[in-house]
Amino acid sequence: MNVLFVVCGEGLGHTSRCLHLARYLEAHGFVCHFAAYDTSFRFLERQGWQRLHRTPREVTLAGDNGFFTLTGTLNDSKGVPVNMYRSYRMVQDLIDTEHIGLVIADTMYAAVAAARRKGVPTVFITNQNTFCTLSGAGGSAWKALGMMVSSFFTLPDAIVIPDFAPPDTVSGYNLTIPDHVNGKVRFVGPMIAIDRGEYPVRQATVFASFGGEPFKIPLYHRLAGIARRREDLVFSVFSNADGLPPASGNFTPHGFVPDLYPHLAEAKVAILHGGLTTLHESLFFEKPVVVVIDPHHPEQGNNARKINDMGAGVIVRGDRATEEELEAAIDAASGLRLPQMRRLFENQDGRAGALRVIEEIL
Repeated sequence: MNVLFVVCGEGLGHTSRCLHLARYLEAHGFVCHFAAYDTSFRFLERQGWQRLHRTPREVTLAGDNGFFTLTGTLNDSKGVPVNMYRSYRMVQDLIDTEHIGLVIADTMYAAVAAARRKGVPTVFITNQNTFCTLSGAGGSAWKALGMMVSSFFTLPDAIVIPDFAPPDTVSGYNLTIPDHVNGKVRFVGPMIAIDRGEYPVRQATVFASFGGEPFKIPLYHRLAGIARRREDLVFSVFSNADGLPPASGNFTPHGFVPDLYPHLAEAKVAILHGGLTTLHESLFFEKPVVVVIDPHHPEQGNNARKINDMGAGVIVRGDRATEEELEAAIDAASGLRLPQMRRLFENQDGRAGALRVIEEIL
């Protein structure tokens, strides 16, 4: 069967988990196509994925001085209705030309409507239908968005949550499952594919990755400032955006790398922005995290709350984080004893869980 993945390109977490799932499905006889845009498209291209198509973006995230802005996002997303219609038409065309028998949409809404119109089974992947920010701003707008997303849950044949089942759901504070779709929702586990024996674990570096958006570059410069003062801390930082600080003896910036896992495996602390996929990966490698929260972002703060509840990380509010506060958070995270989650990862393989859902709806 030909499968079409339609992937949100705002950050690479959506793409990464779908790529793991696609490789797993292909090993079980499926033929997988991707429709993606912007950083997601370039990432898949660099990974060598052959059946790759460009699709319009549905929303554009905007930021200022390192942080998400709702006003800027709304301003930059004025073309959403037109883009969603273009995405809708493109998915319909791909269903016909590529003989698609299943559509898997990761936080891309027009694709589900297009597949439903064509009578093609659909799986919707998401880890959020409740939105709020650490700063409390935009509460009414985020509540309205949550109601819209929850009503959308009636359209797909199945809703896959790529996270641990409750009570261990890292994205749990971002989810409210309506009773009328409860039977459609499946917590399948994290969609990662890591061979523990392939990546030797060390306690050597401070790993940092805040995603690929250009407006997050100032955060890396703060870490470079810490590196200049603390020769005992060796930083290894990653971003696909331009403008990273220059390298020094204990500060190494990286652009695109085909595999982040060797770098994460050798870290003693991981500094992250609170995206679900990278948090799962840090838990897999049993790395304590410093979660630098964008106070205006509608997801990351809640993920960080759960990580803090688990005793797996330290929260730093990004708009108030001086170099000194970040330095103290790194030292505090270094002393944490992480919960043992190996059995959870072994028992809740999101790829296998998603395949079971697909087999059921087909």
